[in-house]
Amino acid sequence: MMIARLLSHDLPRSRWLALALVLVLIALAFAPFLFPGNKALGAAAKMLVFILLVASYDLLLGYTGIVSFAHTMFFGIGAYGVAIASTRLEPTFGAIASGLFAALLVSLVLSLVIGLFSLRVKAIFYAMITLAVASAFQTLASQLSEFTGGEDGLTFKNPPVLSPSFEPFENPIFGVTIDGKLFTYYLLFVAVVLLFLALLRIVNSPFGRVLQAIRENDFRAEAIGYRTVVYRTLSNVLAALFATLAGALLALWLRYTGPDTTLSFEIMLDILLIVVIGGMGTLYGAVIGSVIFVFAQNYLQDLLQVGQAALGGEGGVPVLSQLVSPDRWLLWLGVLFVLAVYHFPSGIVGRLRLMKAKA
Repeated sequence: MMIARLLSHDLPRSRWLALALVLVLIALAFAPFLFPGNKALGAAAKMLVFILLVASYDLLLGYTGIVSFAHTMFFGIGAYGVAIASTRLEPTFGAIASGLFAALLVSLVLSLVIGLFSLRVKAIFYAMITLAVASAFQTLASQLSEFTGGEDGLTFKNPPVLSPSFEPFENPIFGVTIDGKLFTYYLLFVAVVLLFLALLRIVNSPFGRVLQAIRENDFRAEAIGYRTVVYRTLSNVLAALFATLAGALLALWLRYTGPDTTLSFEIMLDILLIVVIGGMGTLYGAVIGSVIFVFAQNYLQDLLQVGQAALGGEGGVPVLSQLVSPDRWLLWLGVLFVLAVYHFPSGIVGRLRLMKAKA
């Protein structure tokens, strides 16, 4: 009963999905101890950030039916807000809070303006408008080098307690050195869990039900008295604010931000891909999709290297050893995702729930 309340009564509705979510939660909660090494910890941190970022986009696409290409703009605003404040002020939590507040305010105004002036047009025109705005913002961030560092971005320091040099204990605990980087990871973990639960509450509230009604049939929702433009705008604003928080968390983890890490259109494509693979309109799809995507990004090349070695290296089995070359990991990544979309048209979460319904 307590778990149902915590999840806003939006239960997985599939035994396999519930098991996968529990395993993901345990793996991310104990990642520093279960998977030692900087690469593994970095992958786990990126999974956390993408879970929040993709879930916030699912609020737009999956629950409201809005296609926006400006989501990475708000992601970048959060990262730049923290970075600019931390470079111009002392590296304290006060500076982080100031930068985050300013970033949230900018995202609020921009998303409100975009929503009010653009959501009245047809879906494809709105998507093109958001793409133009996001491209203009990326160009602006690259050119205003005095504030944003230009193409080089901004490197900054975290508060001492979040700094890698901060080590409160002399000896490792369970083989892991307790330092500021570990504290930063758990700051990300707690923040993402709380914000994800907040998103679950939003989509399962009366407000969220109206958004789903607008997604299914906006004319009918308008006919029964709901001002669809207002609800679409509020959904746009909420998604932007959560994306801003995700950007701030990424900046804290990397202690750096730049156009390529937050504002790149490639990130926008990754978000779209993860939403489709995980399952639109589920939020849980953001968890499953983000974990699979980031894991593939970080470890597919290593798996191909093992496969090539098993085939005798580069000069082993003709053609086949070249196909599994680590240099072709992007090709195999694309093949895997095409197969995933083909076999799971409603996403992994949707397919698991459908299997449960048929059982």
